[in-house]
Amino acid sequence: MADRLTGGDSSLLRRINAAVTLRALRDGQSLTLTQLVGDTGLSRPTVEGVIEGLMEAGLVAEVEPVQDNGRQRGRPARWFRFRAEAGHILGIEIGVHDIRVTLADLTGRILGGDARAVEETRDAEGRLSCVRTAVADVLRKAGVSRDSLWTVAVGTPGIVDRDGTVRLGTAMPGWTGLDLGARLRRSFRCPVVIENDANLAAIAEHWQGAAVGKGDVVFVMAGLSPGAGSLINGRLHRGFGGAAGEIGALHLLGQEATPERLLSTTGKPLDPLDEAAVARVLRLAREGDEVAQVAMDRFLRRLVHDVAALVLALDPELVVVGGWAAGLDGVLEPLREQLELYCLRAPEVVLAALGEEVVAMGALRVALDHVEEQLFAVDPPVR
Repeated sequence: MADRLTGGDSSLLRRINAAVTLRALRDGQSLTLTQLVGDTGLSRPTVEGVIEGLMEAGLVAEVEPVQDNGRQRGRPARWFRFRAEAGHILGIEIGVHDIRVTLADLTGRILGGDARAVEETRDAEGRLSCVRTAVADVLRKAGVSRDSLWTVAVGTPGIVDRDGTVRLGTAMPGWTGLDLGARLRRSFRCPVVIENDANLAAIAEHWQGAAVGKGDVVFVMAGLSPGAGSLINGRLHRGFGGAAGEIGALHLLGQEATPERLLSTTGKPLDPLDEAAVARVLRLAREGDEVAQVAMDRFLRRLVHDVAALVLALDPELVVVGGWAAGLDGVLEPLREQLELYCLRAPEVVLAALGEEVVAMGALRVALDHVEEQLFAVDPPVR
């Protein structure tokens, strides 16, 4: 990447100057050479040389001078802009029921996307085939070459290590032990980053949703086995092995019943335990069925206990509730009340703002972070 910025000159000073100049142009506004000199603090000859190198690399373009109604005297100023179209990024969610793909340019501006249903019972090979098809369709419709991709980031349920292997993923067949990173890297010539879905949801809400401007945040992905993503001082906390936030495993301690028992309206465990069965119980509860209301209350109490465990450990400023619980009427007030009882200092509790796109948006933000690391890197290239 350093070679791309500097035209092959790997001197540290030139890499720093290129990164500083590119950062000044990165916000999308066109700037004159004089403005760049003022913004960067570099000399005019230095900026001129850096700009020429960035233009050769395809990262900066000269634009038409801004007209000033004929009052221009002397030589017109040269204007430059960052070429956001010089590359692209993908954010992907591989979910139990859905595959979502979002395409953006190098500033994060969304250019296209795709969402398609996938059977819960689909095996790993079939699910990955669906991902590849969705990606191909998005790129084709946007007229974007696969070779222009700089980074792909992917969200999935389960415990994911830093190399992209799903160490534990019980939500989808064949997912535990799958080296998802290696499998997807076969389809791309750029870096591929794999992350837990709740972690990406936390990142997305912090970027563009309900947690903007908040430092310490817990995002709760309420589902059959709830998970959570946590930000500390605005940075993701993954834990040593990527298992931070797996609050759905708390019932294994013997303190809580399993979800299929909590949501049962017959005294027998729900079988099968799937989204359709849960939706039926929740619908009956909303319609006033007393047995279903009791089941829903049990499940919500379990959710409160799970969230309280994280709140006590992390003391977040904000708890964001997403997943299917975000659509439950009145879910926030019980959560607030119970957290007041269980926690030494109850956080603010709000609903997620980004809806079904939250995981793919979080993946896009991670991909964008990776691009920025490349754009503004000043370390010498590895030979």
